Amino acid sequence: MPQSSHGRAAELHNRAAHAHEAAAASHNQNDHASAHELSVKAHEDSERALKQSAELNQGEILRKPLVPGVTG
Repeated sequence: MPQSSHGRAAELHNRAAHAHEAAAASHNQNDHASAHELSVKAHEDSERALKQSAELNQGEILRKPLVPGVTG
């Protein structure tokens, strides 16, 4: 069964969160090379998740401030 767009966005957000946690764990173990690679992956996953969410909201996320009352 095909995954819904919302399900795909949620999956991307979860992947990003997992990559951030893995990067933090590697950093705490002084494995800075792996931590950096995982941080890059986490950033890429976060960007894909944001793009998917923005597409679902037809760009609303890009037009509205993240914090109400704050612009720019």
